[in-house]
Amino acid sequence: MRPDIFSNLRLPAMAAPMFLVSGPDLVVAACKAGVVGTFPTPNARTADVLESWLEDITTRLASDESAAPWAANLVVHRSNTRLADDLALVKKYKAPLIITALGSPKEIVQEVHAYGGLVFADVNSVAFARKAAAAGVDGLVLVAAGAGGHTGQMTGFSFVPAVREFFDGPIVLGGGIMDGPGIRAAEVLGADFAYLGTRFIAAEESLASADYKHMLTEVTADDLVPTRAVTGVLANWLRPTLERAGYDVAMLEEKPNIDFTDPQSEAKRWANVWSAGQGVGAVKEVEPVAAIVRKLEAEYRIAMKT
Repeated sequence: MRPDIFSNLRLPAMAAPMFLVSGPDLVVAACKAGVVGTFPTPNARTADVLESWLEDITTRLASDESAAPWAANLVVHRSNTRLADDLALVKKYKAPLIITALGSPKEIVQEVHAYGGLVFADVNSVAFARKAAAAGVDGLVLVAAGAGGHTGQMTGFSFVPAVREFFDGPIVLGGGIMDGPGIRAAEVLGADFAYLGTRFIAAEESLASADYKHMLTEVTADDLVPTRAVTGVLANWLRPTLERAGYDVAMLEEKPNIDFTDPQSEAKRWANVWSAGQGVGAVKEVEPVAAIVRKLEAEYRIAMKT
């Protein structure tokens, strides 16, 4: 069952939060186009910048009664020293939806529920899904195999039914979903929403560099390298950027320490390495969010009839 805050959705879809890619313009454009707009709070370099982003998002969406809801993505891993400050700000601006990632949502749920917000937990295994459900989250984001950035190893075909055995709340499925039929397929599997990240990296409104956006129009899934070497967590990375950053792709270390202290620091290897999901080959051009959503909707409507 979909909560009332999702009543304005044009499509059962979310523009997934992406490190160093999702910012206020992408969030607002997604919400105005009719899909949930999201962003990771560490994308704002400091707490002051985060507050300005939150004020900007809430101000621009306040007068649009038809807009979809927005979400803030909190990294709850212990290496994120900004978590308390970021949580205080999303509480101040009453983010309708909080998506937790890379850790337990247990400490977040009560504080967000106190102001009327919802908490969805980003999980990449059935075991983590069980733990998040036990923590009292309102929904689960299942990051399946094929996802860009931090990915899972279980296919959506198996992941959704396995979680549905014990969780009857809203489920979001991510992992290589790039088009309208993919969104519909997520519903057929038993999910309520689809999570699309890579499709929105090349949006005009994203924070991705022009070089990153252009690269996405030229590469395919064959150019992806799944590894833990960049952040300590398994993720799909674009081979050209790994090589450009000095990695020997054939000799990547597999288990460095997990560290999310500052994703924008030049000292961080992942500040200069770009990710994408397995559906990257579907990105053909750089275009506005509104145009992307129109195409997705047209494809989805056709898929609904077949």
